[in-house]
Amino acid sequence: MWVARRFLSSVVQRGQCAGQPGLFCRPKHGSLPELELRYLQCTCCWRSRVPVAGFETLNATLSSSSSEPCKHDTSKPLDDCYTSEQRHAILQLLNTASPSELATVKLLRGRKSLNIVDYRTKNGPFKSLESVVNVPLLKHKSAVIVFNSILNPVKKEKKVRIQLAKFIRPEVDRSWLEDANSIVSIVCGTNKIAWAHVDRGMALLDWKQMECPNFLRGTYMASAYLNDVSAVVSLLPSADFYIIEKSSISVQNTALFPIMAHMRAVEAMLFAMLEPRNSAPESNLPPRVLNMMRIAVGRHFGLIVGECRTSGAQTVRQLMTESVTQKFPRINFPQELLVKYRNSFQMGSRRGGEELCDALLQAVAFYELLSESSS
Repeated sequence: MWVARRFLSSVVQRGQCAGQPGLFCRPKHGSLPELELRYLQCTCCWRSRVPVAGFETLNATLSSSSSEPCKHDTSKPLDDCYTSEQRHAILQLLNTASPSELATVKLLRGRKSLNIVDYRTKNGPFKSLESVVNVPLLKHKSAVIVFNSILNPVKKEKKVRIQLAKFIRPEVDRSWLEDANSIVSIVCGTNKIAWAHVDRGMALLDWKQMECPNFLRGTYMASAYLNDVSAVVSLLPSADFYIIEKSSISVQNTALFPIMAHMRAVEAMLFAMLEPRNSAPESNLPPRVLNMMRIAVGRHFGLIVGECRTSGAQTVRQLMTESVTQKFPRINFPQELLVKYRNSFQMGSRRGGEELCDALLQAVAFYELLSESSS
């Protein structure tokens, strides 16, 4: 230990005499970074310190400098920023990837990926990185970000969210849903039907419920049900889509079979009355009436406890408060509806507003889940 200490001390002294304050001398051309001087405590006397080089500093600096992507330097040609292997990898992807594969690269989602495919179709494959800036919407700075993203793809964390196809039945092309100007969300209860009319700007246009005295009476007379459902349909506003709640009653609970039969009967009547009968199958028109899963709305708003969905009254009260207090609320309530329903969803209220709450939450969840699925 003493010999090693003397040897290292002499090396340090030579470095100090040469004008360099570390264990190693910095190269004249600056190819290696200056090392941070570290010390080890002598285990013999616990007082003397033996200088050692900070090799971890060297490794970290070298690794970061070798993998550092090209900066946004417009004075330097793009091809000079990358090695031949890196250029080959970038051009290979840009020349062979499909639009969906290009969309996974940073900045290439949407129109840029289609522009790349159109450009290479008209002009042939890209032969240099500099030629990529000729693609519309891809200038030097954007191209550098794209190239670096191809070389160092970022692994995105998988988000658990409800996909479009999982909460809407029957399946409808997303473009039809996105082009809808307004929807009417309909929820059936045991003795009433409620609906909420919401436009694509998240403005509440209509929000009502109607008593249905013939529901769950006697032997479910079809004519009696038809009278109640027809009365509701006559009051529904016009919209591009009618979203009917699909209840999630467990088939294992035989005590709920009468409720399930009631829900299915009302649902079938609403479908029959609201869906136009004159649209031919080959007309390529989307269905006008859709189902939305009740469980999906509950999960979206965090109303699921165990296997049951809890009341959405508190959530609706919060939405009403945000409509007044926030500049960009999740949904905009007109003043007359705020005044009309401001005390309808309080704790212990006997006004029975669960169907109203569920109709509104279903409409909000429809637009928000549609937006998430489109992003």
